[in-house]
Order: sequence, then C-alpha cells, then structure tokens
Amino acid sequence: QIDKYLYAMRLSDETLLDVMARFRREMKNGLSRDFNPTAAVKMLPTFVRSIPDGSEKGDFIALDLGGSYFRILRVKVSHEKKQTVQMESEIYNTPEDIMHGSGTRLFDHVAECLGDFMEKQQIKDKKLPVGFTFSFPCRQSKLDEGFLITWTKRFKASGVEGADVVRLLNKAIKKRGDYDADIMAVVNDTVGTMMTCGFDDQRCEVGLIIGTGTNACYMEEMRHIDLVEGDEGRMCINTEWGAFGDDGSLEDIRTEFDREIDRGSLNPGKQLFEKMVSGLYMGELVRLILVKMAKEGLLFEGRITPELLTKGKFETKHVSAIEKSKEGLNKAKEILTRLGVEPSHEDCIAVQHVCTIVSFRSANLVASTLGAILNQLRDNKGVGRLRTTVGVDGSLYKMHPQYARRLHKTTRRLVPDSEVRFLLSESGSGKGAAMVTAVAYRLSEQHRLIDETLAEFKLTHEQLLQVKKRMRAEMEAGLKKKTHDTAKVKMLPTFVRSTPDGTENGDFLALDLGGTNFRVLLVKIRSGKRRTVEMHNKIYAIPIEVMQGTGEELFDHIVTCISDFLDYMGIKGARLPLGFTFSFPCKQTSLDAGILLNWTKGFKATDCEGEDVVYLLREGIKRREEFDLDVVAVVNDTVGTMMTCAYEDPNCEIGLIVGTGSNACYMEEMRNIEMVDGEQGRMCVNTEWGAFGDNGCLDDIRTIYDKAVDDFSLNAGKQRYEKMISGMYLGEIVRNILIDFTKRGFLFRGQISETLKTRHIFETKFLSQIERDSWRAVLASLERIWVSVCVCVPEDFLQYQLNFQQCSLLNPGKGCDAVQMPVAVLHSTVAAGPSLPAALVSFHSFSRIMHQTVKDLAPNCDVTFLLSEDGSGKGAALITAVGCRLREAEQ
Repeated sequence: QIDKYLYAMRLSDETLLDVMARFRREMKNGLSRDFNPTAAVKMLPTFVRSIPDGSEKGDFIALDLGGSYFRILRVKVSHEKKQTVQMESEIYNTPEDIMHGSGTRLFDHVAECLGDFMEKQQIKDKKLPVGFTFSFPCRQSKLDEGFLITWTKRFKASGVEGADVVRLLNKAIKKRGDYDADIMAVVNDTVGTMMTCGFDDQRCEVGLIIGTGTNACYMEEMRHIDLVEGDEGRMCINTEWGAFGDDGSLEDIRTEFDREIDRGSLNPGKQLFEKMVSGLYMGELVRLILVKMAKEGLLFEGRITPELLTKGKFETKHVSAIEKSKEGLNKAKEILTRLGVEPSHEDCIAVQHVCTIVSFRSANLVASTLGAILNQLRDNKGVGRLRTTVGVDGSLYKMHPQYARRLHKTTRRLVPDSEVRFLLSESGSGKGAAMVTAVAYRLSEQHRLIDETLAEFKLTHEQLLQVKKRMRAEMEAGLKKKTHDTAKVKMLPTFVRSTPDGTENGDFLALDLGGTNFRVLLVKIRSGKRRTVEMHNKIYAIPIEVMQGTGEELFDHIVTCISDFLDYMGIKGARLPLGFTFSFPCKQTSLDAGILLNWTKGFKATDCEGEDVVYLLREGIKRREEFDLDVVAVVNDTVGTMMTCAYEDPNCEIGLIVGTGSNACYMEEMRNIEMVDGEQGRMCVNTEWGAFGDNGCLDDIRTIYDKAVDDFSLNAGKQRYEKMISGMYLGEIVRNILIDFTKRGFLFRGQISETLKTRHIFETKFLSQIERDSWRAVLASLERIWVSVCVCVPEDFLQYQLNFQQCSLLNPGKGCDAVQMPVAVLHSTVAAGPSLPAALVSFHSFSRIMHQTVKDLAPNCDVTFLLSEDGSGKGAALITAVGCRLREAEQ
C-alpha cells in the first residue's frame, strides 16, 4: 500500500539513466560561455589545478565555515622518512543571530575565533598560509578570491552576496590588528574533501558531499572550460549541483512533498535537487508524508498530534535510526511515541518503509548525477574503462546505516564501465583546505624557481641588439682576406652572380641533399609571355649507416637514386644540365666546384671533408657507367631557396633556412668580398651562420642546457648558434630542461623514466604540436616517450628561441635607410618525409614573432617574407638555368 502511495518516489533505472543524461547536458551548459549565465548548474571554476603529489610540506592554517559550527585547524605537513600530517583543531559555535545578521558581524566573528585559535597555538607572531573552506556557491577568477553567489544552508548574513569573502575576512583581520594571515586559497567544502582524499589516494579526482547539503566537484579538462582562458591541463570544477532542476528540468519527478518542502524553505525555487536528497530536508520530507498518510487514515489510526504537525520535529537523524537493521523498529516506536502518535507495530513497519523509500530515492538520484560526472571523466580520458576514486564526506553518507552501500551499488549499476573506489574523508574538508593551500604554496614556489631558471632564455631588446652587433662583426671578419681563415662565420662566396631574369629555358635535373631524405627532380622551365615551371620529383631515404659510412658509399647511394629516377622518367639517354643542392658548408672556387669544410646535421661520411663534392659525384657517376650528366652548379640549400623566391619576386636578395638546421645567404657587393677577385656587380654569399659563437662570442647568453646539448653532440664545440635555435636541437634542449626540472622535483613527481634519458627522444616536432594543439599534444608527445604525467613547455622558452633567431637576419652587408628586402624562407629543409622534424617556420607563432622582431631590430628596413613553396631543389635548377644562360652568353 505504501509502495503504491509513494510510487512517484520509486525511480526505475530507466528514469535514473534519463536523469543522468539531463545532468550531463546541464554540466555542458554550465561549462559553456554562451549558456552559463542562464544555466541552473553553474559549474564554477575553482582555480585548483592540481591534487597533492606527495611533495608538499609546511605549516598551514585551515578555516572551515559551512554550518552552525565553525572549525579552525593547524595542519603541519612534514617529510622525515615519509610524508606525515599532524592536525590540531578547535570547534567554534556560529550562533543563529550571527548567521542571519550582517556580513560584517559574521566575518568579525570568524576573525575573532581565528585570533583565539592562534593565541592558543602561540603563533600570533607568525604569518602562516591560510586555506579558507567556504561551503557556499562562489564565483572565482583566481584561487584567493571568491564572490558569494547566494547563501544556502540557513545562512542569510546581509551584504555578503556579490562580495569577495576573502576581502571581507582580510578586512576583519586587519581591523583587529593583533595578528596577520596570508589567505592563499578559498575553496568549497567539496573541493576540500577531494583534496583531503587526494592526499591519501592520488587517483582521487571527484569530491562528493552528502550531508546537510549536497554538492560535487571533479577535475575537468581546461579545454572544456570556456569561462577560463587557456586549454592546458585540468582544473577542479565545483558543480554546485544542488541547483539542478531550478530551471524546471526535474519537474516530472518532483512530488507534492518536494514542492511543499520548497514552499516552506528560506529560498523557494532554489536548490531543488538539494531539497530532494540532502540531510537538511530528508527528515522533513518524511514528516510531511507521515502527516498526509495519517490524515488519510493510513497511519496511526488517523491520529495527528501537534508534535507531528510541527516543522523540524522529525529529523534526518531519526531516519537513520529507524533504518538500522536490528533496532530500527524499536527506534521507530520510541521516536513516534515522543511525537504522541502511539504507533502500532504495523505503523512502525510502515514508517520504516517510508524512511527507506525517501533515503533510497536520495541515494539513487545522487548516483545518477555522480554517474554523469564519471562518464564525463571517462570520455575526457578517451578510455574504455575508467578507474578513479571519489572522496566522500557528509553526515548523511557517514551516519545513515544503508546510504553508502545503496549509493555504491546504484552507481556501479548505472556506470558499469567505471571502476570506482569510494574513499571516506576522515579529516573533513578543513584538512583539504590546508592541502589546497599546501599545493598552492608548492606550485608558487616551483613557478618562482622555474621562472628564475627560464629567465636566461628571455633575451631583452638590448641583448638582441648586442647579438646583432656581434654578428655584423663576424660577417665582416668572414669577408676580409686577412681574417677569413680564423673567422667562424665563413661568409662563403657561392659564385652565383645573378638571380633569374625570366629568360631561362630548358629541362634541368636537380639534386637536393641536406637531411635524412634526398630528392631528385626534373625541372622544365619555359620562358616567354607565360613563364612556367613544371616539376617532377622522387624522394629517397638516406639510411643512418650511409650518412655515417664512407664517402664512396654515400655518393654511390646518391648515384643509385639518380639512376632510378632517370629510369622512372624515361630520360636516361639525355645528358641534362644538373644543379646540386648540397646543404653543408662548402668553400667554392667556381660555380661547379665546392670543397666540403665540415659535415653538419648528423652526417659523418668519411673521406669527404676537404674534397670537392662535385668531383665525388662525377666519380660516382663514372663508377656506375650507366649515364652521364653535365654538373653546372653546386649550391647551398639557402641559395636555392633565394633563387626559387627570386623567380617569383625579382627583389628577393636574401635566403633563409629555419628547419633541421639554420642558415642564411644574401647578395653582397663584390667590392666587399675580398676572397674573390673583381669589384663589379654582386655575388651571393653563404654566411654559414650556424658556426656563429664557436669562438665564444655568445657564451654570455648560452644556458647550461645549450652547453649540455653541445657537449653530447657529434661535433662538440661547433655549430653552437645552430644548436641554440634549429629544429635538430630544440627538442633536445627541452628534454634537458625536463630532466633538470624532474631532478628538482618540479615534474613527474621527481621520477625520471629511462626513456626520457634517451637522447633525441623528445622530438622538435613535439614543440610544434604542443603549440598548435596545446595540452592534448603534450599528452600525446609524452605518451610517445613513456612518461605518464603531463608537462607543458613554458612559453618563455619558445619565445627565447624565436627572438634569438632574429638577431642575425639584419646585416645584409650594406647600409640602408629604407631598403625593401624580400626574404625567402624555406618551409622545411627537405620538402617531404614524415621522419623530419617540423620546420620551425611552421610553428604556430614562430613566423609571426620572427617578423615582428625583425621589424623591431631593423626599423629602417621594409622586409617582405616570401615562403618558398617548392623548396631549394627548384632553386638549384634555376641556378643551373642561369649558369647555362651566362655560359652561353660568354661563348
């Protein structure tokens, strides 16, 4: 009969799953910038970004205000053999007249209690970090600020709603003047619970309160939180789920008793979900049901007493007592007798059943909303099965004999693909506030040390101007005959004396060697009214054993690739002119002769340094005895880039490579090039600026990480500038920073994985992904190196790399007040191949920052940056075409 009478309170799994789906939608609305203003479930960011990691230590104060009692704790976290927590606490009463009086009185009371506690602890002379558990809905924009949205739980102090509670408490403390406090964090009791349990179980990422009121929080991905800037990492969200249904979304399951409870409350129409499930209202719900049943003659033979009609006479603690398995019926008789209704045995059984239905509905509804959070966590992680811990606190959960078991059982039934551990918060949310403060203290100290370390990477405008000045001096030393041999920036003449003029015509072969991939191209150039360039190419890999084998093996491999390409194109019989893009430092004596000075970029083939690479190529072709080629030009990839862009824009007179390696070339006046006879006209000079700093002129701005990368490289002490800025080494610099920060306990809980110790495991392309895709890319990158924790490359570090690159762009070798200077930028050192590090110019912000810094450091130069879409191979063909044109003109 009672089941039939309370049918609306008995919710099927189908209904619970529907409530779960509704709450998931409410969560989404609350997280959205567009829908949050009208959302019932506010999903408030707490600015708590991390749970305890076990390294926290210190002496902290915690305040816990959320009900008729106010608790203050002193929490000492120490590290002797293992992390231990000592707590001392004092409970203070919060009288009804203060709860309902002015906000000034309330915070004066809190400040007075805190002063009394500090007096007893003899710490009034210390300024300890304080965490403030304030268990009411607050809007936060930072951790130490909380604007009260609305009072709940019988509090009604005036002048507080809309105000910052931290400021109000600070004001009350300052007014007293007998002690000082550093309030570092204001947290909700739910967040405090999660942090308390997170100290014991680092899987804990949900906090749940089921007591006088109810609420939950959980760790949400930043990318889903529209109300806070940034996509990196996670932040704890205080759902404020007590207001679920305030927009009418639960009307179909609310009963007449729920509506009557709401009408008689301090805040009608608000916190409707809380009124259906929490301890403040459960006893009253049961009383209203008993009154109606008695009126209809279903209980107590229709007897209704003044006590039964009195609001608040049947408390939630009575519900807990009546539902005890053994003495429950005796307790029911005792409680009902006190209400004057003289119950029969059947009445006691019926009342016990009513209590069970009401408390069971509460557990089921909480399981539904919790299930929505668990599904959100599972989807965020992209896993099939979620393993997590829920930290729980609250009198109803703790004191009701059946509640916890029912909640656990229903949750596991509604979300079968989640493995959930429920961890009871033994120390309450006050300890959690101290832990939030301890984490905030740890993070602020870590950030200070990290900022201090990375400050070396942030070069000032004055430092960049100094680097610019030094580069100019190095360029002049490389151009002069007297100092050329000792100069580190070699300023190599390329014998390229002209850029394309549009009359070039014919079919040309081009080779492009500069990294782990090697490209062979057929370039068909047609002049006339409609100039066209048609290209066919094929990419070949160069195995590491060939890169670091003998010179003969390397050039035999190159010739084998050329042979394959000629077969592929069906042109083996033709003796085509060939341009050879050879992206390594060469001293040229003519356009078709280049002596390799030294290998870079991981190449180490023997018997090549000091030799003419065109001669080595011709010898390889002879050994093959299959075809012949007319090698017209050997060029650096930087020169090839400039020529490619100059074909599109005749003003282009600088080539720039920013990829695996880095280099630049430009058209210099012949009168300044002392290494080549003649003073008329111009010639392209290959700066080979990667060696800038090899003489120690950059030591004042090289960091310990730059030095570590150099020390363990194949060519220690050489190409120092290139190692500070280029794609081949950036990832390795970051890896060294990660290792150092891990050793210092800033990352990965101080645990360095074996894989992270592996050189070059953190690839430069990860940096590109991290800046483009943010946190998700960090996770993907770190998964690749078998590190299970998250870290983001600090923006300061990237900013340094980008700014530093610019210093050397600004010395084209001639004075200029307002020179228009298109600069060719190669997108990638080799145009294809997934094994290549992403070119730095493809970084999300690299080109933007580079362009701006050039503008800042050379304000009198109007520079246009033109991206080389076709790579330096096309440039080699164009140089060959120009060479053929000039050769024919001479003949």
